[in-house]
Amino acid sequence: MTRTLLITSSPRGSEGLSTRFATEVAEGLQARLGGTLTKRDLAANPPPHITQAYITGLVAAPEARTPEQVEAVVLAQELVDEVRGADVLVLGSGMINFGLPSQLKAWFDHITWPRVTFGYGPDGKPQGLLTGKKVYLVTAAGGVFSRGDWTAFDFQTGYLLHLLGFIGLTDVEIIRVEGTVFGPEEAKAAIAATEAQVRTVLEALT
Repeated sequence: MTRTLLITSSPRGSEGLSTRFATEVAEGLQARLGGTLTKRDLAANPPPHITQAYITGLVAAPEARTPEQVEAVVLAQELVDEVRGADVLVLGSGMINFGLPSQLKAWFDHITWPRVTFGYGPDGKPQGLLTGKKVYLVTAAGGVFSRGDWTAFDFQTGYLLHLLGFIGLTDVEIIRVEGTVFGPEEAKAAIAATEAQVRTVLEALT
């Protein structure tokens, strides 16, 4: 049984292209592989910004945490457990001011947890602890950032790959929808190209 976790973060909700295609991928995976599908919409239910109680609570021993620290890490534990329990993670991110949505950044802030989702080896190098999972990263952008003059301004994709890899999620397949702001015909072509990519991804599973 395959356990799929869908994380969406577009402030546009279901109208966001990252949400649309991430959902199509996740639901397509479930249809083909069976199992369960857990959905978390970070725009509808955004995690809070981290606090001092959260920062100190993460590294404190559970029995030594204050009531404020216990409350602060409850959500982090819930989010980590969701990722731990998943075999496949589908992550949707729409570019905001060249980077990822703040809701998604807050999610990463909660699950990037010392000694829980990452640690350090004898050589001092970081080691991700959430290994053995497949990730489909669905990114959306109005401009074209995968090639050409604007690639240097894509602070979304590379950063997401770094954050995922830091906690052990290194088997990542990227699905892009981009170039939708240059007119109706260009937007139609961009969406069609992503639809084709999604079909290819899902057909490879059958």
